Amino acid sequence: MSDTAIEKTVFLGVPVDTAWAFLTKADKLEQWFFKTDADFEVGAAYTLYSREEEGAKRCWGEVLEMSAPSRLRQSFTIAPLGGVMTELLWELNAVEGGTRIKLTHTGLEAAGEAAFGLMSALDDGWDKHFAHMREAVAS
Repeated sequence: MSDTAIEKTVFLGVPVDTAWAFLTKADKLEQWFFKTDADFEVGAAYTLYSREEEGAKRCWGEVLEMSAPSRLRQSFTIAPLGGVMTELLWELNAVEGGTRIKLTHTGLEAAGEAAFGLMSALDDGWDKHFAHMREAVAS
């Protein structure tokens, strides 16, 4: 694993199937992350849209692997990455009383000199998105 990998873990008080839906279903993604046009499907491209600017692309990539309800792998980029495609790996496990989600975000070293600043911003961003996910799942 690269030194530029971001690893995050979140615990949600819902069954694994429910947590999986919040990662893969358009109506659930919109509640905590960003709006998208369709549910995630293996091999399909996806686009997530900005909340602030109607129709503006926020992040995009392709769904590379889906093993419901335990593993999702996708390519991922945002405008500040300047076309560099990174990878997200989501691993879900049932734990007593809910679900543990581990996110591993890799490939940021490809951004070169800008990698550290982008890692710092993305690290903070994932923390905020996970806080929104906890709120969305609880309601």
